[in-house]
Amino acid sequence: MQNSIAENIATFLKQYEPFNFIEYSDLKAIVLDSNILTLQKGKTLFKINDELHDSFYIVYSGVVHLTKVLDAEEVLHSKCYSGNLFGLRPFFAKNNYVLKATANEDAVLYAIPIAVFKPYLTKYTAVLDYFLENFATQGKPKKENYQQFKSISEIDTSSSDTNYSYFQDLQYTTSPTLIEANSSIKNVTLKMIADKSSHALITYNNKIVGLLTDADLAKKIGAGLYQIDDVVNKIMNTNFIIVDKNISVAEAQLLLLKNETTHLCVTEDGTQNSAIIGVISERDVINSQSNNPGILIKEIKSAHSFDELKYIHTKYLDIIQNSFTKNIPIFHINAVASELLFSIIQQNIQMAIAHLGSPPARFVWLAIGSQGRKEQLYLSDQDSLIIYEDVASEKQRDVKYYFVQMAKIVIGNMEKLGYSLCPFDHMASSIKWCRSLTDFVNLYQNWMSAPGENAVDFSPIFYDFEYVFGEIKIKDALENVIYQKTKSNTLFFDFLGNKVLKLPEGLTFFKNISVEENGPKKEYFDLKQKGLQVYIDAARLFALSYGLKGVNNTYLRYKQLAISDPKNAEMYLDFAENYLQLQHFRIEESIVNDTDGSFIKVANLNKVDKEKLKKCLTQSVEVIELIKDKYQLTQFS
Repeated sequence: MQNSIAENIATFLKQYEPFNFIEYSDLKAIVLDSNILTLQKGKTLFKINDELHDSFYIVYSGVVHLTKVLDAEEVLHSKCYSGNLFGLRPFFAKNNYVLKATANEDAVLYAIPIAVFKPYLTKYTAVLDYFLENFATQGKPKKENYQQFKSISEIDTSSSDTNYSYFQDLQYTTSPTLIEANSSIKNVTLKMIADKSSHALITYNNKIVGLLTDADLAKKIGAGLYQIDDVVNKIMNTNFIIVDKNISVAEAQLLLLKNETTHLCVTEDGTQNSAIIGVISERDVINSQSNNPGILIKEIKSAHSFDELKYIHTKYLDIIQNSFTKNIPIFHINAVASELLFSIIQQNIQMAIAHLGSPPARFVWLAIGSQGRKEQLYLSDQDSLIIYEDVASEKQRDVKYYFVQMAKIVIGNMEKLGYSLCPFDHMASSIKWCRSLTDFVNLYQNWMSAPGENAVDFSPIFYDFEYVFGEIKIKDALENVIYQKTKSNTLFFDFLGNKVLKLPEGLTFFKNISVEENGPKKEYFDLKQKGLQVYIDAARLFALSYGLKGVNNTYLRYKQLAISDPKNAEMYLDFAENYLQLQHFRIEESIVNDTDGSFIKVANLNKVDKEKLKKCLTQSVEVIELIKDKYQLTQFS
C-alpha cells in the first residue's frame, strides 16, 4: 500500500474507537499491512457457519447488514455504517460465524489482519477493553471505556430465554470508596488502591459532591496539571449523574449513553440528599446484560430516513409489549421506553433540520402531558412545545416561521408512527405553543398570578414538561420561573385543587364502578378520566407545592412526596402503587384491543381485577380528602 494512502486511512480510523487510543505511528504501521475491499450491493462477505477469516473489518463507506436466522427466517440483526467494526469473532471464538454480512449498498471496507493487530492489544489496554466488553464477563480491566455498543453486532442474542433480561435490576458496587472533599489527591489515591477501586465518591456532610475515577487521575495528575498534594475537589468531576437504588440494567445503560459518562452514583431515592448506596460502572452494566435497548438507540441515531425510523419504531412497540407480558415492572418500562421514544423524536428533529437548514436561533423542544411525564406506553395523542431564545423584533416572524415548519415535519412524522394530533392543538406546530422564552415566561406568570382570569388556553399538562432536544438552559430558565412563582401561591393551588375536585368520580353512590350509560362506549369505564386523572393531577399539585423540580413522572412524584411529607408517607406510597395498577389496566387494554387504552370494558375483567380496580378508585377518595386538607379551596369552588 502506498504511503499516502496509508496516511489517509490512518487519519480516517483515528476518528473512531478503538483506533483513537492508538498512536498515529502505530496506526499507520497497522494500515500498511491491511487491505482495501470493495463489496458491491447485495454481495456477501461471510455467511453463517463460514470458517472464520484472518481479518476483521471496518466500514469506510456504504452500509453492511448483519443478519441471522430466526425461526427458519433470515432477519436483520444490525447495521454497520462508516466507522463501525464487525467480524470480531475470530478474536474470541474458535467456532464459525454466527451472522451473515451483506452489503446493503456499495461498500468500501478496510480488512485488518488479526495477526497484525493482536500485538497492539497488549500495548493498548483500552483497545483490548473495547473488544472484551462485548465478549468477556470476567476480570476487571485497568480502564473502563464505554464503547456505545459499536461492536455489539457480534453478540448472539437469539436465545429466547435472555430476551428483555436487561430490564431486571443490576448488580453493582454497594461498598463505594467515600472521601471527604477536603482530602488530598494523594490520600484519595491511596484509599482507592487499598479498596482496589477504580473510582471514589467525594462527599461533604454525607452528600455526594463529586466523582473521581482512575481515568481522571491518569489525565490530570499524569499530565502534570495538578500536584499530588492538591485538594481533591480541584480534579473531581462535579457533573455526575445520580440514580436510585432500584435502577434497571436498561435504564443505567441508557443514562451512560445519553450522558457520555462511565459511572452512575447511586443513592436511596435518586437524589443528592438521600443515603449513599453505591456506584454503577459501565462494566457492571455490560456484565449484567445479554440483550439491550442500546442496540435500538444505535439504530435510531444511525437512521438516515423516516422509513428506517418507522421500522425501528415497530421494534420499540415490541419491546413494550414483550416486557409487559413478561411482568417487567411498569416504572422500569416507562423509563426505558421514554428514552427510546425521545431518541426517535430527536432523530426526527435532526432530519427536519437537515431538510430546512440550520435553526435561526437556539431553542428547546419539550414533551408535555403523558410524554412529558414519561408515561406514554401506548399510541395516544402527542403534546409538545418549542421555546426559542429571545430575538430582535424584526427577526421574530422569520424565526417563528422556521420553528413552526420544523415542528410540522416532526409532528407529521410522529402522526405517521401512530401518535395522533392533540385535539386541543397543544403542539409545537401551533403558533400558540411555539414562542420565545420571554413570551412563555409571561404566559406562565399570568396563569399563576391570576389563574381564574387567565385560564384561556390553560391546561395543567403544561406543568408536565420534559427536555427532548436543544438548549436545556432555556428549559431550566422557564422551570426556575415556575417554581419561584409557586412559593406561597395559595391562589394558584386553590385553582389546581378545585380542578381535581371537579373530575368525574370513578364510583357511583352505591360504590359500584361508574361505567358509561349510553353512547358508543356504553358499559365501558373511562379509565383515563375517572381513574388515572385524579392521581396524575393530584401528584402534579403536590409536587408543585413541595417544589419537586424535575420530577414529572406520577409514580416518582408520589415516591418523592413520601420523603418530603413523611406524615402522609404511607398514603403517598399507596397512591403510587394504585397509579401503576391503573396504568397496567390501560397498557393491557391498548395491547389486547389495539386502542389507546382510555376505556376498558368492566364486564371483561375477572373478579380479582375488578377488586383491584375498585381499590384504586376507592382510594382516589383519599387523594381528594388530602387535597382538601392541604389547600384552601375557596376561591374557585
